[in-house]
Amino acid sequence: MTLQHHDHQHDKACAGQCIIDTDIHHFERDVIEASHQQLVMVDLWAEWCGPCHFLTPVLTKVIPTYQGKVKLAKVEVDEDENMKIAGRYGARGFPTVLLFKNGEEVARFHSAKPEHFVREFIEQHLD
Repeated sequence: MTLQHHDHQHDKACAGQCIIDTDIHHFERDVIEASHQQLVMVDLWAEWCGPCHFLTPVLTKVIPTYQGKVKLAKVEVDEDENMKIAGRYGARGFPTVLLFKNGEEVARFHSAKPEHFVREFIEQHLD
C-alpha cells in the first residue's frame, strides 16, 4: 500500500476539478476523452440508494489524495436520460463504479466499499 502525502490545500483545490457531475450529454467528453489523460472513475448512483450515500463520502475523501491522477465523474442515473449510461455498461444495481483508462472500461465494482478497498482498486490501475 502506498502512503499518500496529504496537502490539504491541494485537496480542496483538486476537489472542484477532480470530482465532477456529468450526464449523458457530456459523458463522452468528461469520461471517454478525459480518460486518455488520467484515470476516470464513474460513480453511477441514485438519490434513493442507501449504499450510494455510504460510498459518496469515501470517494470524495479518496479522489483528491491522488492529486489529479484520478478524476471522479458522478452520474445520477435517475436524472434526464442518464439511465442509458447505466444500460450501456450493464449496470444492474447501484452504486456501480466504473474505471476508465484510454477510452475503455478497465475495471468495476458494485455496492458500497470501505476506503482501503477503493484505494487498492485505484492503485491497481495507476501507471
